[in-house]
Amino acid sequence: MANTIEAVYVQTYERILRQLAQQSESRLRPFVMERPSGGENHNWERLNDAEAVTKTGRTATVDAEGTQDYSRRVSVAQTKHISNYTEQEDVVQMIVDPNSNMSMSQGMAMKRAYDDEIIAAATGDALDGDGVAVPFPAAQTVGDGTAPISFDMVTEVTEKFLDNDIDEDEAKCFVVGPKQIRKLLQLTEVTSADYVHLKALEQGKVSFWMGYTWIPSTRLLIPLADELTCFAMTKRALGLQVNKDIWARIVEDQTQSFAWLIYAASTFGAVRVEDEHIVQVHVADTL
Repeated sequence: MANTIEAVYVQTYERILRQLAQQSESRLRPFVMERPSGGENHNWERLNDAEAVTKTGRTATVDAEGTQDYSRRVSVAQTKHISNYTEQEDVVQMIVDPNSNMSMSQGMAMKRAYDDEIIAAATGDALDGDGVAVPFPAAQTVGDGTAPISFDMVTEVTEKFLDNDIDEDEAKCFVVGPKQIRKLLQLTEVTSADYVHLKALEQGKVSFWMGYTWIPSTRLLIPLADELTCFAMTKRALGLQVNKDIWARIVEDQTQSFAWLIYAASTFGAVRVEDEHIVQVHVADTL
């Protein structure tokens, strides 16, 4: 007689739905200028620097025209959204609650969308007040994609900021990929107590070094194979307008057999405001 005991084996299931590994928060949003906005566009007004001149005598004529120019950068808001359905029978036949977990997953996706918008603004064209695209200035770029990140490359970025008269005490962040973090952990200047007091190897991460908060991201642009566009910036580099922050709804859709509709959206836009406050770093995405 055949043994059929396998037919009555008990199967067990998790009561918790695990979210697979993913970036759950916006890593870059705290490092840009954020403004609430009620319009489609938001204007970021700018005023260039000026130079004092020598007074040539008593009651000298004042140059009423001045030497300073006003300009404008414009961010354009767009709505990003995400949705999905669960059937009524899905909810009653599953141990876990699919709706709340789906809503959490969509919320994390929306937070990543903020990073994508910020990265696009940091590396792409900016829009000026006349509606003209302003390319990223070549003078604000370090590296050509042939060399991995190095100590010298980081100091060259710092030199760019100093050339632009950026205050040394201005908080700065450096956005890089996983390979760049790995490379930094191999540099003596990062890990040796002879150079720094931070215990980078003990922590297994680079959090603050050379005056920069280091932010790892897997969402940076890849111009060519084995290349990566990283960037360093101050908070004044980018402007983020937020018309409507992330919101979510879970409702029954009567047009779809009363299935549950899980929906999330946000309306926002970003633009590069001050070119001098951001440096692109074109590196080889290798060790």
